[in-house]
Amino acid sequence: MGNFSETIRGGKPVLIDFFAEWCNPCKVMSPILKEVKQDLGEAVIILKIDVDKNPKIAATYQIRGVPTFLLFKEGKLLWRQSGMINKNDLIDIINQHI
Repeated sequence: MGNFSETIRGGKPVLIDFFAEWCNPCKVMSPILKEVKQDLGEAVIILKIDVDKNPKIAATYQIRGVPTFLLFKEGKLLWRQSGMINKNDLIDIINQHI
């Protein structure tokens, strides 16, 4: 979890997607996240964390459902949402913290 901690403490916004392979809404969000990354480029870091493979990190952030999105910058949690979100709303939220 050291590398994870270093990443969320950086100066760029870090969007974390807590997901699971068996989660259909997570599968729908995957191409949306790729589009967000294409639109925002180097201004944002997007991490995908499989809750089944990383139960300690999921427990640390009290992930109860997937998908759950967390936005960090400089180690601070700036935004959190469970469930699906559309591309434009997600870009707007990230742009507020760039």
